[in-house]
Amino acid sequence: MNLIIQAIHDIPAAQLQRLSDLTLSSSTEQIAAHAYRLVDAKPHDNIAEYCYEHRLDYGFVRPSQHLSDFGLVVMDMDSTLITIECIDEIADVYHLKPQVSTITEAAMRGEIDFAESLRRRVAMLEGLQEGALQQVYDERLQLGTGAEIMLSRLKELGIKTLLVSGGFVFFTERLKASLGLDFAHANTLEIINGKLTGKLLGDIMDAQGKADWLVRTRDELAMNGKQVIAIGDGANDLKMMSQASLSIAYHAKAVVRSQASYAFNFVGLDGLIPLLGA
Repeated sequence: MNLIIQAIHDIPAAQLQRLSDLTLSSSTEQIAAHAYRLVDAKPHDNIAEYCYEHRLDYGFVRPSQHLSDFGLVVMDMDSTLITIECIDEIADVYHLKPQVSTITEAAMRGEIDFAESLRRRVAMLEGLQEGALQQVYDERLQLGTGAEIMLSRLKELGIKTLLVSGGFVFFTERLKASLGLDFAHANTLEIINGKLTGKLLGDIMDAQGKADWLVRTRDELAMNGKQVIAIGDGANDLKMMSQASLSIAYHAKAVVRSQASYAFNFVGLDGLIPLLGA
């Protein structure tokens, strides 16, 4: 296996040497500004602790595996493709962010059923002017670090992109258009006379819904499971991630890190490129 080491800072030679010694690597190659490949590396029990302590992200990758082998990347939206939780920021306009954020965090840790948590949070928004959604999009929504670099590389390789979110269509459709994503699915807020009713329209996009859209899109594209990458951060992403052959826990909750193929605790979404190469 090759061991890919990444960081958001320069990696000292001493740290690379230590990792090389632990894994009995045959050589070390720099593959990006802050990324290295340790060739013929063998797993060692101390790698995870050492890397986390030094703010390094790592992954053991087969030399034969490349990003170009994949055909579809499926992403969560809130706190993954973008830096915010949209519903928390909408609630902030209504001066209810602490109450809503508490429920959001519990849901992302898997402590509360996602569908129930969403109904409870959306109910708190009853009466809010529709314009608050545009305000959040214009003033607060920012892409995750490295998102545009990653998406640009995926387009170069002809890899399709699917955004699936427990958030709202208002945001996913705008991101789909602005970023050139291929597919996007989310929840729809009920709005009457320019105000949120505190209800949702149609089926709730929960953990199973995300997994179902991954499978449906994969099948429509006539791909197999080995061609899919899934990226998420919360417990409601786990079913989706389990349907992919490779999953990335992105700045994620512990329950997600423990079940993902790889974890990006420090680097941005563009860490996918050094991890898998071309």
